[in-house]
Amino acid sequence: MSPGGRPLRVLAGFALLLVVVFVVAYAVGRGAGPVSPGLTPGGGGGGNPGMSGHDMGAGR
Repeated sequence: MSPGGRPLRVLAGFALLLVVVFVVAYAVGRGAGPVSPGLTPGGGGGGNPGMSGHDMGAGR
């Protein structure tokens, strides 16, 4: 094997490992389903009216 071939094989193996990890993570996520079924993009939260998301009553 030529000296320049080994780093290329290591890089290709690492890229393949990343692809496999992301595919497995995607499959697990698809199988788990949505975290919050009623969550919609840009919905502004669903807390009580008049409460910002930062005040959760910790200082009371």
